[in-house]
Amino acid sequence: MEVRVDAVELRRVELPLVAPFRAAWGVETVRSALLVRVLGPGPDGWGECVAMRDPGYSAESVDAAEGLLRTRLVPLVVGGTVAPAEVAGRLAGICGHPMAKAALELAVLDAGLRAAGQTLAAHLGGTRTVVDAGVSVGLMDSEAELLDAVAAYLEQGYRRVKLKIVPGRDVGPVAAVRARFGDDVALQVDANGAYRLADADHLAELDAFDLLLIEQPLADDDLTGHAELGRRLRTPICLDESITSAAAARTALALGACRVINIKAGRVGGYLEARRVHDVCVAAGAPAWCGGMLETGLGRAANVALASLPGFTLPGDLSASDRYFRRDLTAPFVLSDGQLTVPQGPGLGVEVDGDALAELTSAVTLVRAGA
Repeated sequence: MEVRVDAVELRRVELPLVAPFRAAWGVETVRSALLVRVLGPGPDGWGECVAMRDPGYSAESVDAAEGLLRTRLVPLVVGGTVAPAEVAGRLAGICGHPMAKAALELAVLDAGLRAAGQTLAAHLGGTRTVVDAGVSVGLMDSEAELLDAVAAYLEQGYRRVKLKIVPGRDVGPVAAVRARFGDDVALQVDANGAYRLADADHLAELDAFDLLLIEQPLADDDLTGHAELGRRLRTPICLDESITSAAAARTALALGACRVINIKAGRVGGYLEARRVHDVCVAAGAPAWCGGMLETGLGRAANVALASLPGFTLPGDLSASDRYFRRDLTAPFVLSDGQLTVPQGPGLGVEVDGDALAELTSAVTLVRAGA
């Protein structure tokens, strides 16, 4: 499957969030996203760069990703043909920047699959037509606000709740949620690296609440610390920011740094590498789930396709569109009995809403060969 790439459009869109989203890495009120559109004689292909506005979650930012794509990455594929499986190799000479690379690879992959009439889910090896949806609840100003938010999400049918935590806002909120909603709620927490190994005794207090997992408690480069922490907690440790490739996943599992892995395609450099991380988890018998980065409908479609693979055994951060946006770039993803439907059209399986795209676009750059 080869795709001729005559030009690549880089498009900035600004989607106001229905409510601020707070985590250890910062606060988002508007999702400033970068879309990558591959243009050629065949169907257009779309990708979404999941880098945040500021380099808080990772070293990447949306501004830096846009500049790198325009000046370094796109010129490596534009003006000729390329197979989706070749994109990562073409870009390998540029160190780092997995989110920018993942967006370009996804756009090429979408174009190729649309031309071939194949779904992304089928191409990746998906086996489900629906996937369980979980919701990520950011840091709230008060316990009452948190409990109201969780109540609303459970009423909507979400099958798992994830609470963001930071030092000083951890055991108390978790205890309040358990007291209000009981032990039957599938509950987990995410620290985004906000703790240190010295906090192990405090984190062990979370063992009392029968959590599915504690996600990324320590810094992303502290695998040995996570391994030691794992020996001191009953709650399984899940790694997110630490998992940058299939090789990194294999190492983390071998060291005992985690028992569960959150797979994010943008963080590992693309959906093809994400599939390889999935395969590592399956081989090791480690549960996996699909993480989210406040994606638009384009990125959400890709994530739902990825989550249809058999090794994704826990509900992912795959919320319905209205969890974040009043208006999405595609037809909204809608929760039904706690699940989202895997798109069945070719490629990403969703179409861009032209009116929404025009309303939410802030800038467009077209990159051609030799430009």
